[in-house]
Amino acid sequence: MTVDMSRHFTLGALLKFTAPSIAMTVFASLYTIVDGVFVSNFAGKTALAAVNFIFPFIMILSSVGLMIGTGGSAIVAKTRGEGDDERANRAFSMLVWFALAVGVILAVAGFLLTEPVAAGLGAQGQMLADATLYGRLLFLTLPFFMLQYAFQSFFVTAGKPQLGFAVIVAAGLTNIALDALFVGALGWGLAGAALATNIGEVVGGGLPLVYFLRRNSSFLRLRPARPAWRVIGKACANGSSEMVANVAMSLVGMLYNFQLLRYTGEDGVAAYGVIMYTGMVFGAIFMGYAMGSSPLMSFQYGARNRREMRSLLMKSLGLIAAGSVAMFVAGQVLAEPLSRIFVSYDAALLELTVHGYRVYALCFLLMGFSIYGSAFFTSLGNGLVSALISFLRTLVFETASVIILPLWLGVDGIWLSVTVAELASVAVTTAFMAALSGHYGYRKRLTADNA
Repeated sequence: MTVDMSRHFTLGALLKFTAPSIAMTVFASLYTIVDGVFVSNFAGKTALAAVNFIFPFIMILSSVGLMIGTGGSAIVAKTRGEGDDERANRAFSMLVWFALAVGVILAVAGFLLTEPVAAGLGAQGQMLADATLYGRLLFLTLPFFMLQYAFQSFFVTAGKPQLGFAVIVAAGLTNIALDALFVGALGWGLAGAALATNIGEVVGGGLPLVYFLRRNSSFLRLRPARPAWRVIGKACANGSSEMVANVAMSLVGMLYNFQLLRYTGEDGVAAYGVIMYTGMVFGAIFMGYAMGSSPLMSFQYGARNRREMRSLLMKSLGLIAAGSVAMFVAGQVLAEPLSRIFVSYDAALLELTVHGYRVYALCFLLMGFSIYGSAFFTSLGNGLVSALISFLRTLVFETASVIILPLWLGVDGIWLSVTVAELASVAVTTAFMAALSGHYGYRKRLTADNA
């Protein structure tokens, strides 16, 4: 059933609408985590460190798919809100084919650059060999991974968030089952983990491709389309904030690995990997909500319904505040049991990971507001402000923190870096929301909001 985005959304209806997107991003994170669990327990901490070392490079290139999906879905949803379904469908088709073509080009480039990048970041010996093997295998299916990213947004815009969730579940279960077979039962180590991920990505990107190529119950259907560079440019500019966030996060991840190698050696890189794997789930909840609610805001903005825009914004901020507190508490309570899943075989590594996790978990109190703020301005078509929030949040604030804080606090300064960066980012996001409230019309008025 296709959801009517023009109606008023109560708090319950908003949660129901965004729940599939939240579940989709969380489940996508979970099946990435499974790779880490199997690699750590069956291949050891050097292999785990190698996966964590090269994964940011893979994410930098794959984030182009997220940019096209989020930026393109805002254009498609806004065009629908204006009442032009035909033009919206043409834009959708053209952007999907563009994402696929770019994915092939980036896959070739990534395959060739994997070893030089890993070596340049400081990997040596077995860790360099493992990182190169894992990275090159994953680049074989990068086009499908990018399509999976893009379709996560387009399923929501098409009013089919439940179907998007079903696809991610299918991809995730495929990956998990094959991890158990290839890594656990057959002992194929890193190569097996990469192969399981390859097949999962083909499922995650391929099934939506087949669905939209065929006649379906949504208003979107893939068909031949010529490149419209103006629309492509607008989609990329509008979705650049999400790409900037992912690229910056990946670059900062590389910097974290570099700093941890200096301060704690290979154990620090492995501990950071565990924190990132499990912390990814907390971030995915916020990202899923932002992704799920953005098409609603884009639609209402296109329809010039200021009252509903404000209603969606206020409800969203309240939900994020409540969720932030709950996630911080969960992070403190679950730090040890989650870490044990990965590194129970090494007492010193376990202790380092649990301590780092509890310090790092402070950022859960803040990150949701910045993630939502960036997605909020993307949904309004303001890619510049959205990208600026993401750029400052990760590349500027977090880079400065991870370089400066360890000079005063040692390794604890590394774990605290994200929290300090998120605090600065929330201040910037709040300033932009307040300054632009009148321009976009979500400021509360004494007169009729829909005027």
